[in-house]
Amino acid sequence: MRYEFTDLEWSIICPVLPAKSRGVPRVDDRRVLNGIFWVLRSGAPWRDLPDCYGPYTTCYNRFNRWRKAGIWDNILAAMTDSRDADVQMLDTSIVRVHQHASCIAKSESNCTGRSRGGLTTKIHAVVDAKGLPIRLALSAGHEHDSLLAGDLLTELRYNGMLLADRAYDSDAIRELARERGAWANIPPKRNRKNPICFSPHLYRDRNHVERFFNRIKHCRRIATRYDKLAENFLAFIKLAAIRLWLGVYESTS
Repeated sequence: MRYEFTDLEWSIICPVLPAKSRGVPRVDDRRVLNGIFWVLRSGAPWRDLPDCYGPYTTCYNRFNRWRKAGIWDNILAAMTDSRDADVQMLDTSIVRVHQHASCIAKSESNCTGRSRGGLTTKIHAVVDAKGLPIRLALSAGHEHDSLLAGDLLTELRYNGMLLADRAYDSDAIRELARERGAWANIPPKRNRKNPICFSPHLYRDRNHVERFFNRIKHCRRIATRYDKLAENFLAFIKLAAIRLWLGVYESTS
């Protein structure tokens, strides 16, 4: 079926899956992960999972259990070992929150907020020079893009470069890059009084982060947020990022 792992992709991801040395053997990992990625790509509810992937509860429980155990984070970290982090690009993209995901108490702590588009969530991403994801985070749709910059830019390299749009033009972000020995190539805001060093030529490469958002939004579970819990929505984003990295490994094998 569509969206399933190829043999080469599976040979890459299988060694980084958690090993279970004791207890009852897990249900076939490849079948369960194919079911999880089917939900990610199709955007369908868990209950609509095709029978070929087994009971939907098995896939749903595996998705939640591994999310809580940090397995998805570990897999993404293993995938990004070969990242080209000399140039990092930071940006956000806004996503509409479906009505099924909006009926939850304390929405302020669940990364949902009112903006011009209604109830929305912002996806924050740092990608490398090839547009492949390094760090991911969420915030409410009404919050400013730059609020999570400090948390996302912890891996800026010495003599590296940060590319971001005008929303990130602040003295604090430029100072953060300077402390790490990097250069923030960010276009100045129109009301900035002090001149800064900015290269429009190098800034052209920032479109890689825009391409990243375009690619992950091919997954309907990300193009619209259906998950009530921010942790589950972020886990789906990380799964889409893992699939992008698998595609790169497959093309270079």
